[in-house]
Amino acid sequence: MEPNSTAEETEELHHGNYLPNAQDSEGDPKRELELVENLEIGEEELQHQPLEQEDLNFEKWKPKPKPKKTFKQKMQELNKYLWNPETREFMGRSGKSWSLILLFYSVLYFFLAAMFGACMWALMWSINPYVPTYNDSVIPPGMMMSPRGPNGFDVSFNASDRSSWIDYVNALEDYLKPYEDSIQRERNIHCLKEEYYFQEDEKESAERKACQFRRSWLKECSGLQDRTFGYSEGKPCILLKMNRILGYLPGQGTAVKVTCTAKKGDPGNLGPVDFYPDDTFKLMYFPYYGKLRHVNYTNPLVGVRFSGLQPDTQFTVQCRLHGKGIINDSPTDRFLGSVTFGLIVGE
Repeated sequence: MEPNSTAEETEELHHGNYLPNAQDSEGDPKRELELVENLEIGEEELQHQPLEQEDLNFEKWKPKPKPKKTFKQKMQELNKYLWNPETREFMGRSGKSWSLILLFYSVLYFFLAAMFGACMWALMWSINPYVPTYNDSVIPPGMMMSPRGPNGFDVSFNASDRSSWIDYVNALEDYLKPYEDSIQRERNIHCLKEEYYFQEDEKESAERKACQFRRSWLKECSGLQDRTFGYSEGKPCILLKMNRILGYLPGQGTAVKVTCTAKKGDPGNLGPVDFYPDDTFKLMYFPYYGKLRHVNYTNPLVGVRFSGLQPDTQFTVQCRLHGKGIINDSPTDRFLGSVTFGLIVGE
């Protein structure tokens, strides 16, 4: 009977109800030791019970494959999902549910649009449309050229091949349209004094007058005497301009000069370089008051004509601005105060 009583004692210990002869065993170390040994033996017997054969049959635990549905069944389920006539649901939702969803998203997007509009209004209200808040990063000015070829700042053509230079001519024609003499006479005033043209006494929003720069002043580079700007003769013209900077006064009271030299190639083969109307950007075209106030403003130009190029010779030409406060030798910005372009003319 002792094994059975040990098992029962073990079970009672597991259930927390074992109080065997608490009074008798109290103070009996030998009896307590026997009870602990019997308890350990009972736990080992419980832990090493063999598995039934049924538990080793893992096939019954595998999920059974679902029967494949035919195309017709799939279409029926799809139609029922789109519209269920029994529950009167569209795509799994009732009309009330769809109405609440549409209402929620309508309110949400209306709120977002209103918040975006309010932010834009506050931003535009805080910005002066006539004067930029920060413009220190664009001083001193850069310089650009026209025309530009398909390969960037490389002008390459054969004088005898019209198709090789006609795109350059068309680009110059389009560029000079705002400079037509009739347009300049109509919109701008003829300034005679070669000094800064200040108009600070006008209201901030008042339109500023702009000085004329007529196309005819470019002479040989105007395209009026020679409609090909010298490209058909192998004597191409390049137009240079300074970038616009609001309120900027170049040269600090002295006109800014322009020079063009051969950076790569024999300078003697570059030949004479002619400037039209001259080699300066005159002061009367400055300061610039911005697009909203200087409505008809046109940049002053300097036309550069290379009339003695050595044919079939590759040149790298650099044109620079020279004047007080001008930087033309920046190692990081190739357009700051200068512009560099390739030039090769074939016969």
